[in-house]
Amino acid sequence: MTKSSTYQNSPVLAQLQLGKQSQYIEHYAPELLQPVPRSLNRSQLNLDSQLPFSGYDRWTMYELSWLNQRGKPVVALGEAIISAQSANLVESKSFKLYLNSFNQTQFESWQDVKQTIEKDLTHCVQGIVEIKLYDLDSMASIVKPEGVLIDTLDIEVDNYQFDPTLLQKAVSSDLTVTEVLSSNLLKSNCLVTSQPDWGSVTIHYQGKAINHESLLRYIISFRRHNEFHEQCVERIFTDIMNYCHPEKLTVFARYTRRGGLDINPFRSNFEQQNSNQRLIRQ
Repeated sequence: MTKSSTYQNSPVLAQLQLGKQSQYIEHYAPELLQPVPRSLNRSQLNLDSQLPFSGYDRWTMYELSWLNQRGKPVVALGEAIISAQSANLVESKSFKLYLNSFNQTQFESWQDVKQTIEKDLTHCVQGIVEIKLYDLDSMASIVKPEGVLIDTLDIEVDNYQFDPTLLQKAVSSDLTVTEVLSSNLLKSNCLVTSQPDWGSVTIHYQGKAINHESLLRYIISFRRHNEFHEQCVERIFTDIMNYCHPEKLTVFARYTRRGGLDINPFRSNFEQQNSNQRLIRQ
């Protein structure tokens, strides 16, 4: 069983606005964005610059508004797709405060807003960022998670401490299979505030069959674990690779929104991206 993350007392985390009283600024302020080095978590997972996956963090911006050139408010929905190869992730509260700084700011066009967010996030994360903006009628409809839902398994659980060794005996057969498994029981806690983060996770793999009960117990073991969304997904990917050794693996989590934002990390060693379709809790 692993101990608490060694980076929880990092000076970088102590400087974040997360968990602190904040002033809401209504005029454009790109300096509000705060980066968090991905290396804080990846060094603990023994990940170096040669990552075993590619992927991205897909943020959905539900509370996005600005003023047009005549002072009339505009509302939109947006997506920020941040490469997992970027040096930093963006801290969620700082992202919320940054977007609020658009509320009383005039922009010439939707394209101007898109380019501004793209430029500022690129500077923050030091990596590739793609921004998409939508009017309220054009976002994807709500769907169910892909694959087989393993939450219906009738298992007994008496331990809620994070434990990757639950995957030690998860390979249940020498038969090579291709499966898509999903669970709505992913819950972790914010690394800084310990507030609950609720999510659904989909695991697409090819390799020796993974025992569904073992996998579900492993997912449930995150229930008291403190880490950011992106870090949890990379931990799940790394643990499944280390213990189950699939030939191909994708881990994709969709978290419920907080502060008008949801974070949906995608990590894979064989797929490039996943469709952006909202789940019922989003």
